[in-house]
Amino acid sequence: MHAPTLFHADDRFTWQDYQAWPDEERWELIDGVAYAMSPAPSTRHQRVSGNLFVKFTQMTVGKPCKPFIAPTDVKLSDQDVVQPDILVVCDPTRITPTHIEGAPELVAEVLSPHTSTRDLREKKALYERTGVGEYLVVDPLENYAIRFLLTDDGYDKGTVFGPDQMLELKTLADQGIPLWEVFELPAPASEANPAQA
Repeated sequence: MHAPTLFHADDRFTWQDYQAWPDEERWELIDGVAYAMSPAPSTRHQRVSGNLFVKFTQMTVGKPCKPFIAPTDVKLSDQDVVQPDILVVCDPTRITPTHIEGAPELVAEVLSPHTSTRDLREKKALYERTGVGEYLVVDPLENYAIRFLLTDDGYDKGTVFGPDQMLELKTLADQGIPLWEVFELPAPASEANPAQA
């Protein structure tokens, strides 16, 4: 079955359909609806994604949690298949040779103009519904991050972290990521001159 270059709004697809589509085309399925992953992200998006992935990699050395970067297929259900910018999986049984089976412990999406609405609406609702414990939304243009934590009542209202703050991650035992390094900005004065803090 070919990728759905032309399809009706009420068409629905499954994991089996998705696996048959060409590897050179990137798609996601949310509630069976196909969303094209194009155009390609900006260079700024890729720099921020790469910097964040490096931080996750450093923080998980010697730990059971493993970070992955896009494109990595995450099968949340037969009708929900996504490729988050970055994800962290702490349950090794969910890591297969071809994809991640089930909800990661942490997902990070770096916003792009053509996907930001979906990241904040459809994908946030999907991650909440399927049990992703920690969801990060990172804005590479405005230089901030929002962290949503899953509670018994769904995601909390979210905590905003600015570029001069440490982004605290519950999944990784409250370890912090210096956001100024992720965004490639000068360190805040308290970090640049710790003796004066």
